[in-house]
Amino acid sequence: MRVLLLFGDQAEITADAADAVEVQRYPAVSVAQEAGVDVSQLPGMKLTALAGEDGRLSAFRTVE
Repeated sequence: MRVLLLFGDQAEITADAADAVEVQRYPAVSVAQEAGVDVSQLPGMKLTALAGEDGRLSAFRTVE
């Protein structure tokens, strides 16, 4: 997945695919803490995460 941008205190995240259209918002501070980066580094960053049974993502990690 990829962080498109920060919108206030939210990170807008979408699948890293050419045809991806759905955007989900997550608290930017939480995403950054889980990924081990500063919030300001999130825009454009590629991440992986675990999807829960409810479809929500967690355990964000950076992709090298």
